[in-house]
Amino acid sequence: MLYDLLLVDGTVYDGYTQEICDIGITDGKIAEIGTLDRARAAEVVSLKNLSVLPGVIDTQVHFREPGLEQKEDIQTGTQSAAAGGVTTVFEMPNTNPPTISFEALQDKLRRAKDRSWCNIAFFCGASPENISQLGALENARGAPGIKIFMGSSTGSLLVPDDETLRKVLLACRNRSPVHAEDNRRLEERKALISANPSPLEHPFLRDAETARLATERLIRLAEESNHPVHILHVSTADELPLIAAAKQRTGLVTAEVTPQHLYFQAPDCYEKLGTLAQMNPPIRDAGHRAALRHALKNGLFDVIGSDHAPHTLEEKSRPYPQSPSGMPGVQTLLPVMLTLSLREGLLSMNDLVRMTSARPASLYNIRGKGFIKPGYDADLAIVDLDKNWVVGRNWIKSKCGWSPYEGEQLQGFPIHTLVNGQFSLRDGLLSDKAYGKIVRFEGEQ
Repeated sequence: MLYDLLLVDGTVYDGYTQEICDIGITDGKIAEIGTLDRARAAEVVSLKNLSVLPGVIDTQVHFREPGLEQKEDIQTGTQSAAAGGVTTVFEMPNTNPPTISFEALQDKLRRAKDRSWCNIAFFCGASPENISQLGALENARGAPGIKIFMGSSTGSLLVPDDETLRKVLLACRNRSPVHAEDNRRLEERKALISANPSPLEHPFLRDAETARLATERLIRLAEESNHPVHILHVSTADELPLIAAAKQRTGLVTAEVTPQHLYFQAPDCYEKLGTLAQMNPPIRDAGHRAALRHALKNGLFDVIGSDHAPHTLEEKSRPYPQSPSGMPGVQTLLPVMLTLSLREGLLSMNDLVRMTSARPASLYNIRGKGFIKPGYDADLAIVDLDKNWVVGRNWIKSKCGWSPYEGEQLQGFPIHTLVNGQFSLRDGLLSDKAYGKIVRFEGEQ
């Protein structure tokens, strides 16, 4: 067999073992792994002293296109992903217009053509108006499922009440990711804002009970409906026993945690970053962060997602609470999690690999991705685990142009990113060409 590309002498982590070996790539796929003949390769690249991971699959990003391109677009968002070792993203439906119809989904697929530096799929959103279409929408080409907003949304994308939520869950079969904040409590607590509002109030106004209530309601309705749900960006200690108990009862509930909820804590982050630390659900105090870290170490969470949600610095500089919630994160997902794993022991390298590649691929039945195995797509993140470095604004590829991690010293740096067997990032530099494709799912024709 001839190889288009032969990667040699890298330390390969497959989610279960680590081994110094070679990877032969042909026609965009992994052909062979082992000690391979360099004479059979069109190109040989040495990865000595580097580590090879399956490309990260980030199942929660907001790339803002169409309608909000001043913050981000598909090209800049996927370039940011590739620069951070992320090879596949699932983009969320809260754009303008929202992705709640076949027409809106097709528009996004057209926009992604030849403009995606990593692989991409687009969630459709649930709304009271499109319940009859959800079964077809979740199985449309390029759609991994139906996203549900129980709170922190407006207009057609908001599903705030149990009756509508039950109808949505009964209409779907694929696992549905859910933003679980209780909308009624969010509205009630707006009256508690102080006379001189500050970002420090954000975790008070959107308190832990707001999240716990929604998660409790969601689990009850998911079990009643026998519908699998994926609870996004879990942020509180209060939700953890509910999720653990649900997992013991059934396989219906899975959960995500974000790097920022594991890395930052209140009040420090708000004192340092102000509105740049504002996101929904909020970053909370040390007690909640410690509980999330403990749950992560003990296997409660299924995946790591970035919740990449960029806004411009101009928008973020508005006084709280006029400032929008959200921060960029797709480019820093892997470096931050490597740092927490290597320095603080939150995860072993192979546990991290499973949570960022194999597990998301399994949850959403992604075809040909998530593993370093012959026959799988050659989506790889190649990193220097020994490199300690400081995040600088000039490294950020997102159109928003900033990161909450600026000035933070991290360990583990993305050197190369391969997407479908091509270097989307090589020696830290992005390619001139987009190699990303629309994600395919098992069962697709």
